[in-house]
Amino acid sequence: MEEVDRILIHALKQVGTEVAEETLSVKQFSSELIVQAVVRCIRVIDPGLGSALPTSLPPGMSARFRVGMSLAQACQDIGYKGEIGYQTFLYSNEPEIRSLLMFLVEKLPRESAEASDQPTGKSVVLQRAIAAAIRAQLVVPWLPPNCRLPLHTETQSPGALHSFHVQPLSLPHCTKGPGKNQLKEVNDYQRDILPPVTAQPSHHASVVASILEQHMAELSAAQEWDSEWNSQGLLSRLTPQDYCSRKLSRLRKRIEEQLRSAALPPAESAFWGPRSTSDLSEILQAFRGSAPSEHILTKGTHFTHTRKFTFTQRERSQQAAAGTSTSIPAGHQSESDIQLRQQDEQLSLQEHFQQLCSDVEQLTTDMKHMSVTNAQVLDELKQRDLGNSENKDKMQVKKKTIDLLPDTDNNMLKLQALVEASAKRVVNLASQWEKHRAPLIDEHRRLKEICSNQDLESSRKLSEIKSLHDKIRVSTEEAKKKEEIYKQLVTELENLPQDASRSAYTQRILEIVSNIKKQKEEITKILSDTKELQKEINSLTGKLDRTFAVTDELVFKDAKKDESVRKSYKYLAALHENCNQLIQTIEDTGTILREIRDLEEQIETENVSKTVANLERIQDDYKAIRQENSALAAKVREG
Repeated sequence: MEEVDRILIHALKQVGTEVAEETLSVKQFSSELIVQAVVRCIRVIDPGLGSALPTSLPPGMSARFRVGMSLAQACQDIGYKGEIGYQTFLYSNEPEIRSLLMFLVEKLPRESAEASDQPTGKSVVLQRAIAAAIRAQLVVPWLPPNCRLPLHTETQSPGALHSFHVQPLSLPHCTKGPGKNQLKEVNDYQRDILPPVTAQPSHHASVVASILEQHMAELSAAQEWDSEWNSQGLLSRLTPQDYCSRKLSRLRKRIEEQLRSAALPPAESAFWGPRSTSDLSEILQAFRGSAPSEHILTKGTHFTHTRKFTFTQRERSQQAAAGTSTSIPAGHQSESDIQLRQQDEQLSLQEHFQQLCSDVEQLTTDMKHMSVTNAQVLDELKQRDLGNSENKDKMQVKKKTIDLLPDTDNNMLKLQALVEASAKRVVNLASQWEKHRAPLIDEHRRLKEICSNQDLESSRKLSEIKSLHDKIRVSTEEAKKKEEIYKQLVTELENLPQDASRSAYTQRILEIVSNIKKQKEEITKILSDTKELQKEINSLTGKLDRTFAVTDELVFKDAKKDESVRKSYKYLAALHENCNQLIQTIEDTGTILREIRDLEEQIETENVSKTVANLERIQDDYKAIRQENSALAAKVREG
């Protein structure tokens, strides 16, 4: 707090507060100095509001109360949200005064901090120019293009209006994933050939839109991966690499099934399963095209190949005979006769072809009918074979029964002997099974218990992992907020006046940060030790409960038979109860010690608040008010 107080005192001196050199802390501020500092800050923040406020306290107590109330109202008007009243100024409290002064110092305008002796670099000059241009554009009201006058063409040019057109970008950090090494060729391409981002879009106006779209795509992908991993990935109990590979294999398998179903002909696809109605199958079916069925090459049978070969040979022989018959008098025939003959031959060939097609169709239908009939006959034959085998078995049983009928008495005795032997063998097997069954059941119960314990442990660890993920997300958000606050504080530090030694402040801040880091490490160590102790206590408690349960069960079994064991069982129960009471007493003692420490901290806080001194000052002020009231009453009587 000493460093904070020194910074506050330096800022108050900058606004004109007369702080003595020996004053090094807010704790040493008097009521008059507090009022002066607050009024000076309010006058700098809001001159109209602070001009009516006095910089010193009047001698009368009632006037002091009125000044305190007006100062509290002024602080609330400029945005102070803390608890404030006349007692804040008259009966000062160190934490309240420090928070109020910090608020007022933060509200001070920063324009006066831009001194001419500040180091100005290219980045600082560029940032100032950008800020000035943005301020100038924000001051000018925006008008639609149709309502603009020639006067507005300089500030609001129509050239800045363009459509939001996005083009894909190639960024090096996007092509490289975590834990993956890029190829040398890829690195060479990105270093030597890949153009910069501003040169990749075809139009310069699309650069900003493309960068924003790329950034939003990366953020949405990262958020989707986080949500998917927290919801499904953790439940799969796989590593992220295994989860991604399994997901990729499932996607590839699905694509292969879609391609296979789309590449099959309609009959085969109907045979293999119902046609898929997904978008991918429809697109692939559209890419197949609608070629005529007669142009598709199909695999024929031996009969179709033989018939086709025979028909082609016959047609060729007929054409050769016709050619030889017409080749002799070709010189004596006219062209019209030749055309008529060709037309007749074409018609005859077409009729012959149609006849062959009809024959082929008839043969195809006959073959289908015969194949169906053959399948039906084969099914009937199989059913009859099954029925014959069942009848044979029944006949064998009946034959054996008929063979046993002549010697019924002896056969009955043999059957009874076999039944008795079978019963004895069953009893023997049952006894042997019981011998084997008992250890197997015990082993099954033990394994089942281990499995249930493992399930409970895995569910507990899964819940811990989810809670850790939530804590990591919260910590990340807090770190981002703190990073933003840090950047803001750095910018404010750069804008501070250069009269003070910046290196000294920087050194002090670094010392404070190092102390905070040390304290944080100590706190982390204490927390880890506390967690380890808690885990050890929990394990010992569980072990104690399990040991007592097992001991209680064993002693209780023997207590039914032996009187001495029964007394031991009573002593065991009394020992367990006394131990529980002792543990409870220790826990209560720890709770009482914590409450004592909390009360001591509260006492220290009250001592810091100077409650006793403030009460004495209030009593003195009360006596002064009574004296003023009595003096006023005497004046009224005299008048």
